[in-house]
Amino acid sequence: MEVSGNAKVLPENAYSKLSPGEEYMPVVPAHQIVPELTGYSLGMGLVFAVIFSAASAYLGLKIGQVFDAAIPITILAIGLSGALNKKDALQQNVMIQSIGSASGLVVAGAIFTLPGIYILDLADRTNFTQMCLASLLGGFLGILLLIPFRRYFVKDMHGEFPFPEATASTEVLMAGEAGGGQAGILLKSGGIAALYQLLSHQTIGLWRETFSTTAFPLGEKISRNMRLEFHMLSEAAVIGLGYIIGLRYALIIACGSFLSWFVMVPAIGILGKGVHVEGTLYQLPALEALSTGDIFTQFVRPIGIGAIAMAGMIGIWKSRDIIVGAVKLAMQAGKQGETEENVERTQLDLSLRVIPTLTFLTLGLVFLFFWFLVPGVSMLQAFVGLLIVGGISFLFTTVAARAIAIVGSNPVSGMTLMTLIISSVILRAVGLDGYDGIVAALLIGGVVCTALSMAGGFVSDLKIGYWLGTTPRTQQRWKFLGTIVSAVSVTGVIMLLNATYGFQSEALPAPQANAMAAVIEPLMTGQPAPWLLYMAGVFMALILEWTGLPALAFALGMYLPLSVNTPVLAGGLIAHWVAQGGSQKTQTKRKDKGTLIASGFVAGGAIMGVIAAGIRFSGIYRTGDDDWSVDKALGLSHWATENPWSAVATLGMFCLLGFYLYKSSRNAASD
Repeated sequence: MEVSGNAKVLPENAYSKLSPGEEYMPVVPAHQIVPELTGYSLGMGLVFAVIFSAASAYLGLKIGQVFDAAIPITILAIGLSGALNKKDALQQNVMIQSIGSASGLVVAGAIFTLPGIYILDLADRTNFTQMCLASLLGGFLGILLLIPFRRYFVKDMHGEFPFPEATASTEVLMAGEAGGGQAGILLKSGGIAALYQLLSHQTIGLWRETFSTTAFPLGEKISRNMRLEFHMLSEAAVIGLGYIIGLRYALIIACGSFLSWFVMVPAIGILGKGVHVEGTLYQLPALEALSTGDIFTQFVRPIGIGAIAMAGMIGIWKSRDIIVGAVKLAMQAGKQGETEENVERTQLDLSLRVIPTLTFLTLGLVFLFFWFLVPGVSMLQAFVGLLIVGGISFLFTTVAARAIAIVGSNPVSGMTLMTLIISSVILRAVGLDGYDGIVAALLIGGVVCTALSMAGGFVSDLKIGYWLGTTPRTQQRWKFLGTIVSAVSVTGVIMLLNATYGFQSEALPAPQANAMAAVIEPLMTGQPAPWLLYMAGVFMALILEWTGLPALAFALGMYLPLSVNTPVLAGGLIAHWVAQGGSQKTQTKRKDKGTLIASGFVAGGAIMGVIAAGIRFSGIYRTGDDDWSVDKALGLSHWATENPWSAVATLGMFCLLGFYLYKSSRNAASD
């Protein structure tokens, strides 16, 4: 097999079980040495880690779905290496993807927990260093705890686990070896999405961020009298995500939202007007004073919180076989990595003499972190926190890796919720409660959540390296640096977005973090909580599961604002329409190109969303009487917020964006 020159080919037995005595020969065999970690691959990996940390955090806080950065990073790496005419670029592209993809893994751990500090107005009890260290230490733990299991998951179980995410990235890398213009499509669509976002109300203000029926007098009257409203966010990133999710899940998410906004909210709101039943008027005058949005927030959203919590626990229960197998595997960890003097390059891990040392050092830093940097925590309480972090991380690291290997989905939100509940109960038992206890529990959850997210994602990176012939030790060493850069980036982005929008606004609802905060606050403070509404959500999630519907997707739909879920449905419908008609080959080409365009929408729109937040935070868009600002100078602020025609412009631009996605994807067969 040639290492350079002709395009390389993935072996036929890459995805199949091996016969007795058969061995897998990677694309680049162990005896051949090609560039892996270079100044170019390291630099681009770190650049992508910063960029996609921002994009993933923004979108995750917006819609509760973390953007998988691995494939867009892979495509961009291929395009860039091609443009620069890099020789032997395959392994360098693997390293760029491995380092850069730390962004999405750290983000998934951070946004589920750390925004809860701001949601509960506890920002004065924490700072940048604390939140950054929670993500950093969690990421380190995830890497270190996974390495002893790498050989089992990646080599010993060859062909046993499908590894859907790793398979997709590997296919993209191999397609890049054969040539193609994927990077150009991704960059073009990303540029369109960024320009679209720049011109919207978040920045320039040529049209609104959200189309709403309440912008029109008739729509406002219907909302007041019937409690019926329709809202649709016009962001490119959200319609792109809906396309990637597909119609089935997009429709399930939207149906949850429709139940909340078109059934529950009107049913509760009508009690303010009064309902005649058999001649008796039943009326709750206090409800009449609430807006439609207030009814959703105070009465319906808690039901969604209960459903999200229960859906997470259902995910744990459905993974029970995986958990049992993972526990058995963890108990045999010492047997998985026997030291060998002559290990071939493609099976070379970090030394098992080094891993225990680094693991204990990281756990020691976790202890010092809780003791010295978390307010109100004693030495005993810090030690208890360490036991919680170490025990749960060790137990569920293999669960996360096994789940990713089998189904490509990591039940990290359910495991994190369980961690928060366990932490709250144990910390209260050792005297740490109240708001100091909440901060400690959220930081513990942040460490554990990031560890589990990192372990699940990193096993995919290592599987890609196994198929293509990358040295595992090189991936493992430099994943630490990618984690450091991603932790710093995502913490800064979280603080920026909170300062600009807040995490209880329609702009950034942060669904998982709000759900976690809602559950943990009454546990730690003893304050009353809408437990009956939470229980209604619990039973709703159970009913959904019994009927065969994905409870978490429906619950997210119930919790998130209608404006977020409607463009997701629009993206799912476009994906469905794109796939209609033509041969199987034509449909595949359309799907692949549409996914590229949608990924560009997600990345470009989300990155510009963070830039827009930075512009607003800088003060350029202040509108006070004595301050100059861009929007005041252009005279667009009043137009975008007050004139009903701007709502029409919003809908028109959104439809134009959707038409571009549809038309460009349908034209794939003729490209």
